Amino acid sequence: MLLSLSIKNYALIESLEIDFSDKFSIITGETGAGKSILLGALGLVLGNRADLSSLKDKEIKCVIEAQFLVSKYNLKEVFENNDFDYEDLTIIRREILPSGKSRAFVNDSPVNLSELQNLAQYLIDIHSQHETRDLAEESYQINILDSVANLKDEVESYQSELNLLKQYKKELSKAVSEREELKKEQDYVSFLFNELEAANLEADEQIELEEELEKLNNVELIKENLDRVLAISNEEEIGVIFNLKEIKNALGRLSNFSKEYKELFERISSFLIEFQDISDECFTISEKVVSDPERLELVNTKLQTIYNLQQKHQVSTIKELLVIKDSLDEKVQQSDSIDGLISKLEKNIEEKESEVIQIAENISTKRLIVAQKVSSQIEKIITQLGMPDAKIEFAIEKDKLNNFGQDIVNLKFSANKGMQLGLIKKMASGGEMSRIMLAVKSILAQHSELPTIIFDEIDTGVSGEVALKMSEIMEKMSLNMQVFAITHLPQIAAKGNQHYKVFKYNQGETTLSELKLLSNDERIVEIAEMLSGKNISDSALIHAKNLLN
Repeated sequence: MLLSLSIKNYALIESLEIDFSDKFSIITGETGAGKSILLGALGLVLGNRADLSSLKDKEIKCVIEAQFLVSKYNLKEVFENNDFDYEDLTIIRREILPSGKSRAFVNDSPVNLSELQNLAQYLIDIHSQHETRDLAEESYQINILDSVANLKDEVESYQSELNLLKQYKKELSKAVSEREELKKEQDYVSFLFNELEAANLEADEQIELEEELEKLNNVELIKENLDRVLAISNEEEIGVIFNLKEIKNALGRLSNFSKEYKELFERISSFLIEFQDISDECFTISEKVVSDPERLELVNTKLQTIYNLQQKHQVSTIKELLVIKDSLDEKVQQSDSIDGLISKLEKNIEEKESEVIQIAENISTKRLIVAQKVSSQIEKIITQLGMPDAKIEFAIEKDKLNNFGQDIVNLKFSANKGMQLGLIKKMASGGEMSRIMLAVKSILAQHSELPTIIFDEIDTGVSGEVALKMSEIMEKMSLNMQVFAITHLPQIAAKGNQHYKVFKYNQGETTLSELKLLSNDERIVEIAEMLSGKNISDSALIHAKNLLN
C-alpha cells in the first residue's frame, strides 16, 4: 500500500509531501490543476523514463520518493529474485539530475529501470484512460481469463517451452541451410581432400627430397670428387694417411722427452683416427653413389606434386598443406555429422511440439471453464451500472501455437436486447467501455494481492446513478486493497474515505501545483463546487452534505 509520496522540483511542483490512508481515496481538481503531474511523478517512481523537461528548476535535481507498506503481500521472494533488500516499509526513490541522467533506488540500493518496473507491477496498478482502450486488445482479454483462472505460472511454463521449441526450429533451419551449402561444395571439397590424401605428404619430406634431388642430379660430380678424396688419402708412400702415420711415429719417438711433445703426439693420433674415419665414410658413400634415373624421376615427380599443391592452396610448406587437408577432412565428415544433428533436432521438435501442444490444450480448457464465469460476473456488475440488457461473451477459437497458447480470444458485446454480439471495440461506446473496464478491474482485484490501484477518470462518459454505482464498486474493492479514484464526478468523490484536492496557485511570477488533504468542511465545499461550479448555491451545499452522509 502507498503510504506517502514526496516530490521535489518536478514540473509545477516545487516541494510536496503527502501521506495516504488505506481503503478509498479521492483526488479531484480542475482540469490542468496538476493531476497528470501527480501521476507522472508516481510513474517515475514506478520506472517510467524521464528527461530534463521534468525538472522545474533545471539547475537542481528532481527527487521523487514513495513509501510502500508491503508486509501483507508475500513479496520477499520477489525482492530476493531481483536481489533487492527487503523491508516491510519499502522506499523507492527516483532522482533526475540536471545533466539529464536518472537514478533509481529501492531501500537505498541502486537499481536499473527494468528491475524497478518488474517490482512496480507487484505494488500498484495505475489505470489510465488509455488503458480502457486496452480492453479491446486480445492480449488484455486473454490476461483477464488467465488472471481469474490463476494460469500465470502455467502460461509462463508454456512460453518457456515454446521458446525452446522455436530455438530448436531455428537451429534446424540453420542446419538444413548449412547442409545445402555443404552439398553445393561437397564434390569440390572431396576432390581437394582426395588430391592431398593421394599425395601422401609428410611434414619434413620436402627438404629431404630436395636434397636427394640435388644428389641425383650431380651423381658424376659427387663420385668423381669422393674418389679423388680416397686416392689422395690412401695412395702408398705419398697419401695423406701414410704421411700422417709417419708424422705420428716421429712425434711418438719424442713424446717421452716432454709434456709438450706428448701433447702433440696425442693430437696427431686423434687427428689420424678422425681422418681415417672420414676416408672410410667417403668410401662407403662412394659405393652407394650410383646413377638412378628411375629414382630421379620419382623424386622429381613427387616434388612437382608438392610444388603444384602449394601453388594451388597458396602456401609454402607441407605443414600448411597438412592443416588444409585436416580442414577439408572435417568438411567431408561434417556432412555426415550434420545429417545426424538434423535427425536429432527433428526428433526434439516433434517431442517438444507435442509437449507444448499438451500444455496449450490444458490452458485452453481452463480458459473455457472460466470464460462463462467471467462473462456472467461482468454482466452482473454492468447491470448495476445502468446496462441491464448488455451481454458479454469471451469467444475462444483454436488456432496455431502463439505466445498465449493456441487460442484466439475475442471479447464480444451487445448493449441492448435483440442486438447481435460483436467485437467490443466496434460495439461499445466510451462510457460503456469505462463501465466494463471497472467491472473487469473489480473482478481481477479478487484474484490478485495487488496492494494499490489508481483509477484515472474511469468514470469518463457516465454520470448520475451510474456514477454512484461505480463509486460503490470502487468502495467495495477498497475493502481488500487501497483504491484511489481521480474523478470529476461528485457522486464518486463523496464515497471516499479521504479526499485530496490538486490545485494551482501563483507565487510571484511562478505557477505552482499543490496536493492537499481536505477536511470534512472543505470536502463539502469541493463537492458543492463540483455540483454547481464556482458560484456555489445553498442547494449545492445541501446536496453535497447529503452525498457525504
